[in-house]
Amino acid sequence: MSAPRPRPEVLDISPYVGGESTLPGVNRVLKLSSNEGAFGAPPGAQEAYRRMAGELHRYPDGDARELRRAIGARFKLDPARIVCGAGSDDLIYQLCLAYGGHGRDIIMSAHGFAIYQIAGTYAGSRVIKTPERELTADVDAMLAAVSPATRLLFLANPNNPTGSMLAYEEVARLRAGLPPEVLLVLDAAYAEYVERPDYEPGIRLVDAGDNTVMLRTFSKIFGLGGMRIGWAYAPPAVIDVFNRVRSPFNVSIAAQAAAIAALAEPGWVEKGRAHNAKYRPKLAAGLKAAGIRVWPSEGNFVLADFATVERCKAADAFMHSRGIIARPVGSYGLPHCLRVTVGTAEEVDAVIATLTEFMHG
Repeated sequence: MSAPRPRPEVLDISPYVGGESTLPGVNRVLKLSSNEGAFGAPPGAQEAYRRMAGELHRYPDGDARELRRAIGARFKLDPARIVCGAGSDDLIYQLCLAYGGHGRDIIMSAHGFAIYQIAGTYAGSRVIKTPERELTADVDAMLAAVSPATRLLFLANPNNPTGSMLAYEEVARLRAGLPPEVLLVLDAAYAEYVERPDYEPGIRLVDAGDNTVMLRTFSKIFGLGGMRIGWAYAPPAVIDVFNRVRSPFNVSIAAQAAAIAALAEPGWVEKGRAHNAKYRPKLAAGLKAAGIRVWPSEGNFVLADFATVERCKAADAFMHSRGIIARPVGSYGLPHCLRVTVGTAEEVDAVIATLTEFMHG
């Protein structure tokens, strides 16, 4: 007898592997593998989470009404055009399932976020990866890949794991060059860290038409990765689709409370952004001084390029021996690179000292 079999394309998916958290035999670990906020969760969010302990038997508000209002107030957006999910990954899956499928292509850049390919393949779409220039999405290459079958284009801006960014004018040129029936999804998970004046996370393009979506997350600067909360800002017709297909209670009662409190934490975003603006350049400069190429980054991480796979693996093992976990990115087609989160001041110093010792040794 034959066993039940999934659709053939499902078995073509390589499972997503998150950053490591522990090292055998090591008590004190510096986890710099998942781009988590340097300061943990805001105190107000932690307190809000504790307050919900007595309400855990209650179903959450399936519409996340108060959370959407809080997001709208913080970012000056219409709450009716916001939908929340269990992390932005949840919303990526819904977009791929709703707008993708057999005979419908999805475009992404060569080193774009892995979930685009996983969710797109799961939906039955053909996922097309376009070449990049200097590890940066190439608008012309993306436009050249468009065909009558194209229905979705994902752009992480800034991109994970490379840290590269497209200026607003380039993103607007991409949108203008796409057919109106192609949905452009701008994944701005790291938007709060960007200080460049030519950056715009996607709000302007969402407001300008009916075919652009902006994704955001509470997992990075807001420090709530363990709560799994993401949100989308989109045209009304896309919000209607989201609300037809998403899970009915997709953001937990504790997550909603923590996210509302995180938005209200005084100075939290400013503190995280200022820290990153100081210590990301310090980390990059320290690694460069050690002889490691560091790619430009606008996120809360740097991409360290060791030139060869063998040296990269050796550097990763050496960091492990010192209790430091970075993120190998071979699954992104960059087996010679490690992605290193910008942690606390002490963690940044530890990474610089460790990799300097490795390179000199």
